Amino acid sequence: MLLRPEGSSSVVTVEKDTEVLVTVENDDGGEPNTILLSFEDGDSDDPRNWSRWYRWYLSLFNCFLVFATTFASSAPSGYAADLLHHFHMTSELVALTITLFVIGFCFGPLLWGPLSEQFGRRAVLIPCYAVFTACQVGAALSPNSASIMLFRLFGGIFSAAAHPTAPALIADVWDPATREKALTYLGFFSFIGPTLGPLVGGFMAAAHISWQWIFWLLTILSGTCTLLVILTQKETYRPLLLARKAERIRRETGDLRYRAPFELLQKPTLLARLYATLTKPFVLFVREPALIAVTVYLSFIGGCLYMLFEAYPVVFEEGHHFLSSFLGLAYLPVTLGTIVTMIFYLSVFQPRYERLVLQCAPEPIPPEERLVMAVWAAPLFAITFFWFGWTSFPQVNFWVPLLSGLLMGMSTLALVVSLLNYIIDVYSYATATALGACTVLRSIFGAIFPLFSRQMFRALSPRWASTLVGCIAVLMIPIPVVLMRYGPALRAKSHYIASV
Repeated sequence: MLLRPEGSSSVVTVEKDTEVLVTVENDDGGEPNTILLSFEDGDSDDPRNWSRWYRWYLSLFNCFLVFATTFASSAPSGYAADLLHHFHMTSELVALTITLFVIGFCFGPLLWGPLSEQFGRRAVLIPCYAVFTACQVGAALSPNSASIMLFRLFGGIFSAAAHPTAPALIADVWDPATREKALTYLGFFSFIGPTLGPLVGGFMAAAHISWQWIFWLLTILSGTCTLLVILTQKETYRPLLLARKAERIRRETGDLRYRAPFELLQKPTLLARLYATLTKPFVLFVREPALIAVTVYLSFIGGCLYMLFEAYPVVFEEGHHFLSSFLGLAYLPVTLGTIVTMIFYLSVFQPRYERLVLQCAPEPIPPEERLVMAVWAAPLFAITFFWFGWTSFPQVNFWVPLLSGLLMGMSTLALVVSLLNYIIDVYSYATATALGACTVLRSIFGAIFPLFSRQMFRALSPRWASTLVGCIAVLMIPIPVVLMRYGPALRAKSHYIASV
């Protein structure tokens, strides 16, 4: 990372995760005018030196924040019939009401990811989750369809803060080897949320509990998350913490030469800072071919997951005559598949990566090593759709298409964890921004796919609709293979990595 401190004509190279003090001198050989700080070994201000149990608490708690968000996105789908009757909506408007929450994910990360890299993770999460909680109260008290749709949209926008900040926080507090383990849990929580939502909502509806109570349940869930962020989560963004340390040293010593890299990179005015912050995801995304490829793949995967909420009713309700209140049980094989992959990942790939860390030391492991499991999982993900589609005949036992969800859960979690780890390794200095750009496109896919999926599965039949999706998945298979082969060349030409 190249820095030119204010008031100095010298250029300082700051290596990643250095543990020394760097003194910047004037070119004329005069007295040093800037002392550039970095975290030293054992520095208590460095989140990576906090107690292990607290770092695991932060990691798992932020995984739970993502779970709460994704659970809220799908839980009201169990009350689709009640919402249709109470608000006199069409089925398309009910689907839109549920999907609007995911549409909110399209806008939120553009703000919350970059802002968390200016003001900190905690400073973004607290107000966002407070508004998220308020939106659940508003939805429960909504007098008409317009108000509940508005509260769903804003609930999605503000709850989306967890999506870029949770993996970024994990990168803040862990070394690369342990981070892989924590991101596996994050992937698991992010996928059981939308699959458990319809199950819980469906059983509540079957018990004839008022539709308002699904939103009161979400109020309790989001309100608890908000209180825990306020009471238990410290700031973890390392550049900001180092800047605070530099400010404290200046105040205690009166020596104004102490600076952190974060301070030297700040724009001179608030307006300039906000402009740079809010345009950062767009600039990063359009200039990075690797990020574009990974984002498109992750977006397609996310869209396919939400597509199941419309495809499964066609196959299992209409074809196999499942009761709507029990339809949520059909998503359990997907959850079971993610559990299988999580166990396999932690017992096989995690030890493999830890061995590579020792072999490559002191040099970092190439990010392309993260893609090994994605190369194997990509074909399995495509097979899922052919399996599901061509076993969806009503005369075929329902267990056969149901078990395709097991393979989908396994392949999906493997792809998500591998690709997210790759993004974090490549864009380590701007993790939240890179993941924010990624989350936006994923959310667009997740919002759009349910709007046409049920009509597509009815018009084309589940066989040919699944075949169409499966063929697109086949076209995606080369992405991790190409990145493993040409990733180093793409990183060498990267505009963003070279300039951060």
